[in-house]
Order: sequence, then C-alpha cells, then structure tokens
Amino acid sequence: MSITVTTWSLEQTSPADLSPAREPAADAGVRIVRAEVPSPEFSRFLYTSVGADVSWTDRLEWSRERWEEFLDRPGVETWVAYERGTPAGYIELERQDEGVVEITYFGLLPAFRGRRIGGHLLTWGIRRAWDQGERLPGQPPTKRVWLHTCTKDGPHARDNYQRRGFRIFDIKTETEA
Repeated sequence: MSITVTTWSLEQTSPADLSPAREPAADAGVRIVRAEVPSPEFSRFLYTSVGADVSWTDRLEWSRERWEEFLDRPGVETWVAYERGTPAGYIELERQDEGVVEITYFGLLPAFRGRRIGGHLLTWGIRRAWDQGERLPGQPPTKRVWLHTCTKDGPHARDNYQRRGFRIFDIKTETEA
C-alpha cells in the first residue's frame, strides 16, 4: 500500500522572526538542559520515544557508532526538556555551512504533549540556533534557521512552527511505497 506524503520546508532568516511561546508556569517544574556529553543511548531513547507514534524511522537502523559519529560533531546540539526530572522532549540542532542551522528533530514524548511544553522548548531551541555562532569558536553568526515537517509528523507540528515565526519556503509531495 502506498501513501502520499507532503513535506513542508520552513525557515527563519532573522532572530526577529521568532514569535516566542509562553513559558510554562513556574510551578510546572519544566527546565531545559543541553545534553553536553554525546550519548548514543540517550539520543536513541529520545528519538524512539518521541518518534514512535509519528513514523520516525530514518535513524532506527543506526548503529551505536553511527550515533556517536553524528553526536560528536561540532555544531550538533541536543537540548532536553524535563518536567520535574523526567525527560519530556527534545530539540536537536545541526550546524551547516555558511551560518545555517537546521532543527533536525523536535518533539515531545506522548505523555507530555498538550501541556505547553512544546512551544516553550521550540522557542528555546530556536534561540540556541540563533546564538550558536556566538557560542561556537570560529563560526560565523547564524544567518538562517530551517527545518522540515511532513504529514507523517504530529498533527500540530507545522502549526507550532508557524506560530513561532517560521515561513514555508518549499512544499514537496511524494508517494511512498
């Protein structure tokens, strides 16, 4: 059986494009921390936990070595949202050439969706993408932040990105077997 998948590519070209989400209430116990030590096991846990019900499959075959190789590169950052000490979701950034940063993965574990954590985490990650050039020695300032989402992602993903100020710059529709 084949399915039709639409993929939207979205971008911001200035930090001023960001329309921040409201932060969760202080008593919600939400904090966001960078996973500074590359951990293939932890990253695979986040990837499979967040992506299991939204058809993330491209990294399922990655070996531990492949995860480690990816995570250990300069400009790859994983920021994790925690609610009262429990991982709630993550955002992964990958620096590319000429001041471009891609948000390669973003999402929440199913139990944490609908609790005002996603917009806050996305806002945090976008800010880290925009200031990444300042934080990484020898890197140019960030000039563009981009991502893609598709019909296989969560039903609110594209709306969340657009509410945060991303604009669509490309749409592709393909049939997958």
